[in-house]
Amino acid sequence: MRMTVKLLGVIAALGLLLAAVPAVAHHSFAAAFDENHPINLQGTVTKVELVNPHAWIWLDVKGQDGTVTNWGIEGGPPTNLLRNGITKTSLPIGTEIKLFGYQAKSGEPKGVGVFVEYLDGRKVFMGGSAPGADGNPTPKSN
Repeated sequence: MRMTVKLLGVIAALGLLLAAVPAVAHHSFAAAFDENHPINLQGTVTKVELVNPHAWIWLDVKGQDGTVTNWGIEGGPPTNLLRNGITKTSLPIGTEIKLFGYQAKSGEPKGVGVFVEYLDGRKVFMGGSAPGADGNPTPKSN
């Protein structure tokens, strides 16, 4: 009986440890984004999603060839963005912004944002954990 209880305890502990691995990977910048691929985008806001666990800002960016690509940029938790002044009212659809961050490792038009810059020069931190999150981006040189 004692051996069964101990075995069940060990199995339960291992299960908890294994369940924690995806949670850690989910919150790892390096798992999803490429520090060697900084992005500087300028475009028009198409959607603002202030949802947990990460907020998203979507914007249409016109390429040099004239094609428009819709980029999805992940931010920190909505409470961080709200605290820093990013709301659906302060960033309505149609607003032209600049955005600095890092592209997704997958190469798709997604990334993690470090800050939003309004065309009047105001910069607002996006509340994530990317390098340069203090507002002083220092990407690695290639």
